[in-house]
Amino acid sequence: MTARILVVEDIPANVKLLEARLMAEYFEVLTAADGMTALAICDQTPVDLILLDIMMPGIDGFEVCERLKHNPRTAHIPVVMVTALDQPADRVRGLKAGADDFLTKPVNDLQLMARVKSLVRFKALSDELRLRAETSHSSGLETLLAPHQGQLEEPGLVLLVESRANTQDRLTRALNGIAEVTAIGDPQAALFEAADKPYELVIVSSSLKDYDPLRLCSQLRSLERTRFIPMLVVAEPGEESVVNRALELGVNDYLVRPLDPNELVARSVTQIRRKRYADRLRASLSQSVEFAVTDALTGLNNRRFLDTHLATLVDRSKRRDRPLSVLITDIDFFKAINDSHGHEGGDDVLREFARRIRGAVRGADLACRYGGEEFVVVMPDTTADIAAQVAERLRDAVAGTPFNISATGFAASVTTSVGIATLKSGDEGADSLMRRADGALYEAKNNGRNQVVGQAA
Repeated sequence: MTARILVVEDIPANVKLLEARLMAEYFEVLTAADGMTALAICDQTPVDLILLDIMMPGIDGFEVCERLKHNPRTAHIPVVMVTALDQPADRVRGLKAGADDFLTKPVNDLQLMARVKSLVRFKALSDELRLRAETSHSSGLETLLAPHQGQLEEPGLVLLVESRANTQDRLTRALNGIAEVTAIGDPQAALFEAADKPYELVIVSSSLKDYDPLRLCSQLRSLERTRFIPMLVVAEPGEESVVNRALELGVNDYLVRPLDPNELVARSVTQIRRKRYADRLRASLSQSVEFAVTDALTGLNNRRFLDTHLATLVDRSKRRDRPLSVLITDIDFFKAINDSHGHEGGDDVLREFARRIRGAVRGADLACRYGGEEFVVVMPDTTADIAAQVAERLRDAVAGTPFNISATGFAASVTTSVGIATLKSGDEGADSLMRRADGALYEAKNNGRNQVVGQAA
């Protein structure tokens, strides 16, 4: 794993020390001695992570972080504040400014590198999701690019895994207002609970009774249902090895007792906000994929999806020596409909035609809008005789009831012509199958329309 890391520090010795540690792990390192220089570098150069000092000449690290997180171009860059300030209030202020982590000098090497690698992985994942979302559609992208802006729109859903009742109560009270907390003492019950509900953060105590907390963390990361839930470990003083191992296992954050309630709240808000950010990106990507293969007007799959999926279905049918049929259907005299009722009326007919296709074909069949007023239905495991019955059912469903034109209030009589082709044995592929179905459709048109014709020879 490699990445470009910006070290913002005004003491040359500290810069050299951090630079040497990072370069030993093969990271590319940029440096800045003040906040304004750091902002300029981030504005001009892609950066994957920022290690940011607080006390610097000019603007301090808090202001630098706030400016970065309020700029959509840099809001997604993880920021780790590395400073000699060690008061809880300073950590809370840094986290509220949008910092992803806060490390106190002198920094433990293992903790630093675990933090850096974890945040670099998160940055790489979010960059890939943002790029795909941006490539597919830009609607709402400015929201996706600002994961740290604003307060939580609604309380988070937090699972607290803690064996001691008094500690459960204390942590639940601390999080009251920013989260709905479910506290469980049994780690195995907590694992099932996390997989059952949409938790946005799991807080794991290192002092679980008769159970290794790291095993629970590992199990949470392994399960598909809980893989992306942020985890925060609450450790005892002197448990550096537990913290280091937890970070290596993919735990997102940690706190060491005695806990400062404000820091607990700030770190929890950061993790919940980041979870929601990643969820929005994944949802945006899923929506983008759906848009890419769906016809917006009719809701059927589009030609792009058909071209890919039909070839797969044909190959599978040939391997298994199973029948496969394709029908192409075309709305008769569709231009006349557009001329009489306008394009809005034509769209009404196309939407209703697609609805009737869905009603006439079977659940296993693939219905697509091929283009214009042409539609294709792919029927796996279907002989020519069965395909002809489906096609006739569709033709009758279209011709049997007039189509309502909402723009004019007119009920239009619509018919359709259908061509069918069935996969032959031998060397036939998707293209030749479609050509024969198209030839059958052409024959149906020439023979007077409103009819079904079997495959052309």
